[in-house]
Amino acid sequence: MAQHDEFAFMDATQQADLVRNKEVLPLELVDSAIDRIEQLNPKINAVITSTFEMARGIAKQPDKLPNGKFKGVPFLLKDILAEMEGVRRTSGTNYLDDFVSPRDSELVKRYKKSGLIILGKTNVPELGILATTEPKRFGPTRNPWDLSRTPGGSSGGSAAAVACGMVSMAHGNDGAGSIRIPSSCCGLFGMKPTRGRITLAPMFGDLLFGLVSEHAITRSVRDSAALMDATAGSAPGDPYYAPPPKASFLKAVGRDPGNLKIGVITYSPSGMPIDDDCLQALDASTRLCKELGHTVEEAKFDTFDVSILAHLPVAFDTVYSSGVAWQITAMEYIVGKKAKQSHFEPLTWAYGEKGELKKSVDLMNALFIFQRFSREIGKLFAESYDILLSPTLALIPPKLGSFDAVKENPLYGLEFSGIFSPFTVIANITGQPAMSVPLYWNEEGLPIGTHFIGSYGDEETLFSLAAQLEEVRPWKNFKPEVVETKK
Repeated sequence: MAQHDEFAFMDATQQADLVRNKEVLPLELVDSAIDRIEQLNPKINAVITSTFEMARGIAKQPDKLPNGKFKGVPFLLKDILAEMEGVRRTSGTNYLDDFVSPRDSELVKRYKKSGLIILGKTNVPELGILATTEPKRFGPTRNPWDLSRTPGGSSGGSAAAVACGMVSMAHGNDGAGSIRIPSSCCGLFGMKPTRGRITLAPMFGDLLFGLVSEHAITRSVRDSAALMDATAGSAPGDPYYAPPPKASFLKAVGRDPGNLKIGVITYSPSGMPIDDDCLQALDASTRLCKELGHTVEEAKFDTFDVSILAHLPVAFDTVYSSGVAWQITAMEYIVGKKAKQSHFEPLTWAYGEKGELKKSVDLMNALFIFQRFSREIGKLFAESYDILLSPTLALIPPKLGSFDAVKENPLYGLEFSGIFSPFTVIANITGQPAMSVPLYWNEEGLPIGTHFIGSYGDEETLFSLAAQLEEVRPWKNFKPEVVETKK
């Protein structure tokens, strides 16, 4: 039998193989993961709700576990969207108190069907708004690579848990980069699927005009692909769904991606400077892609209607703020009490108030802008590129507290999020798949991801490219030392 500490940095596929080959029992994997959470969580603060005894009870009956790809593998849910019957859901806010979910969401049912054993839920910023994970209710999650820095957000709790070896992969979702941002900050692989690839049933058809996608943060490319095989697909009543893959996503891993035409974006859409370390990471990734035989050039936008770009920030702000206002209103039905300013953090309340001022014509115009932009990007891919390559982030992971609201400007954290992460939202607006790949660590030992956007419906090419990159520049041996907070 393997020793517990050997499991910490195995990927989920390897753990499942051990169970399948009867080299370990699911309970051994679960107990080992629980031990690591109990040891590391006081420093990291990644897990905010535990289901340990429930998980142990399931693991003690391996014959009753579904015989799925990930049978017996421990897993964590992000505490937004993915509901688990009988388990607390907070969305990072005091307003929900200790609301208990009455049902499993369809995605959680699919996780369970794959054999995953859920150990609890991970920390999130209030309502998932920010690109950091520092809710007032639960306190900040710390980046395992430097405990003084953010792990990113909004799936920061999930990313930190995977990075420090609590679990091999964890659920995340992505409305403006919330899978890819923390994947970059924590040195992990993060794939945002094509819009409609994974259902939001039963509660939602789409969210925020399709900005939001569900998936996970993983240690390996193959885990992400196999998990997408297990969870992808529509459910009755979905408003739309993604085109099916040619084969399985896992089969794309290890398949030669061919000679891809890659356009590189070297400047920030926000107009702000990009950190030198992020540019060095981009340069290293660009050279690596060339060495692998891909055609790489600075992205040209000769036929692109650039006039649409000036309207995008207002359009996104309209949809996002309206979404926050809607969330607050929707939660009133859940908790049965009127929402008050004192129930929420200053940024959340201010942004919700801003959203309440938006008119229906503002939302329809925002949708029009989104769709015009998507047409332009779609044309660019159809005529010029297979992949758009950029930094994942414009800054290295900032210090905790960098996003804090100030009295004069409670929305400062959102403004800083836009400077920090100007690249990821492109794929949320267009619905295209995109991934952050951990190909670079700076001199301080901080991971810096590289961002790849693929064609609509074509995760397979991204998985194929990611596996090629992982093979020649593997990141599995990069492990953070969880040390005392740096001053």
